[in-house]
Amino acid sequence: MNPTLHAGKQPVPAARTGPDVEDWRPEEEAFWESTGKRIAYRNLWLSIPALLCGFAVWGMWGIITVQMLNLGFPFTQDQLFTLTAIAGISGATMRIPASFLIRLAGGRNTIFLTTAMLLAPAIGTGIALQHTDWPLWVFQLMALWCGVGGGNFASSMSNISTFFPKRLQGTALGLNAGLGNFGVTTMQIVIPLVMTVPLLGAFGGEPMTLVKDSGWIFGKIAAGTPTWIQNAGFAWVLSLVPLSILCWFGMNNLKAVSPDTGNPIVAFSKITYLYTLAFIPAIFMLYLYLPAPTGLGLLNMWVAIPLDIIMALTVMKLAAFGPMREGVSKQFRIFSDKHTWSMTVLYIVTFGSFIGFSMALPLAMKVIFGVSHVPDASGVMQHTAPNPNAPTVLAFAWIGPFVGAAVRPVGGWISDKWGGSIVTQIISLVMVAASVAVGYVMKLAYSSATPEQYFPLFLGLFIVLFFASGIGNGSTFRTIGVIFDRQQAGPVLGWTSAVAAYGAFIAPVVIGAQIKAGTPELAMYGFAIFYAVCLVINWWFYLRPNAYVKNP
Repeated sequence: MNPTLHAGKQPVPAARTGPDVEDWRPEEEAFWESTGKRIAYRNLWLSIPALLCGFAVWGMWGIITVQMLNLGFPFTQDQLFTLTAIAGISGATMRIPASFLIRLAGGRNTIFLTTAMLLAPAIGTGIALQHTDWPLWVFQLMALWCGVGGGNFASSMSNISTFFPKRLQGTALGLNAGLGNFGVTTMQIVIPLVMTVPLLGAFGGEPMTLVKDSGWIFGKIAAGTPTWIQNAGFAWVLSLVPLSILCWFGMNNLKAVSPDTGNPIVAFSKITYLYTLAFIPAIFMLYLYLPAPTGLGLLNMWVAIPLDIIMALTVMKLAAFGPMREGVSKQFRIFSDKHTWSMTVLYIVTFGSFIGFSMALPLAMKVIFGVSHVPDASGVMQHTAPNPNAPTVLAFAWIGPFVGAAVRPVGGWISDKWGGSIVTQIISLVMVAASVAVGYVMKLAYSSATPEQYFPLFLGLFIVLFFASGIGNGSTFRTIGVIFDRQQAGPVLGWTSAVAAYGAFIAPVVIGAQIKAGTPELAMYGFAIFYAVCLVINWWFYLRPNAYVKNP
């Protein structure tokens, strides 16, 4: 609806009729103050808890696998690392179509349906975890399904970017991502807690008994304690149902951004269709990558990831039809811009590190500090004797993700003041140093009969990494919001977050493989080299004299 103009006066703000907002001019100060701000912030405050639940469902396998080990599920450490990796790559793959959903289906329609979709993997995981005798592929399927929660980040960020003026992009996106990322911390605190109580009574099933000591943020839980591990999935139903309802009645579709969504049923069909397509390349790639008996074990990880991305984009391009084909084609134009590729690499530094370490750290802490590392009679290092002084993993695993999520809005705010690229440069330098240092500490711990002596320094250095990655998330959001126009910024945010989310796959695989090889420090040294390369990329594109865009 067009505003009515009065001679010599500011335009009267357009009235909002229903969930579809026709007139949207956030860059105009009068419109923003009188109308836009109220609508934008209402959508932001609903988006944040929905995104939080998405992260919780996506990331929960990092905690579930630790407890499966404590409960005596008949799977090896390698197989448990595989579960976190599957959830990681599924969520990353789902972000590729999610990057384009807002334009095709509308913000309100997308956030409502993708939030409601989380009910299926949450309930399915709760059912599967009641059966220790079920085969590995069942748990792998549930981990794959939880990737829907990871995909939701791309659509959520794409959506919120359309509501706010450029001057507030860093702050708004930092709030959405930062507070939404509290889903990782919330999950790491809530799941150990709800597993100690019969949350749903008789409907929640029978408890299992811990065969190893476990714990949560307030201390250790002794072996022999009844544990309702199924509540790790069931608990999220209690928040997902009311959140879905609130999103439906409180959020908006911006017709200036999403002009051809169709009615809600048509929009839901587009979302479901594209999300379903995303599972095809993920499943095929995992089948080629995972070892027997699940897959063929033919691909190296560094081949599998590019193949998965190319397949996902190809499937989207070929399978789109009717008006959807034109919408997808318009969004694919972002790939002809060099800044799409530079920001993709830089976003891996920040979000890729955050989500990768969040996924891999709990089980890595359990393996490195939970046993005493002593040589046998022949001098070969053994990593099987339980460490009686081991730190309680679940009491500490939440701290790093908490810090990383908490400082994201701060990173966005600082970047709005200083410029995004200068902040990205500083945090990248910090991450190089911290990665080298934590790698060295991991080396010392993994060759010690008393690894717990190195745990405080290990945890402190990882908190530094999470802090830097959180600040950097805010700075990259700001940079993308400044470089790209309103039509492109959303898809670019979605795309970069999709590629960076493969960190949730890479980190568990790399760290797990190096732990198995007895050289966990090499994983961190490799990450440090990557961060150093990104220092050069950021300087070349945005900070050097005659940079393409100066400190956006």
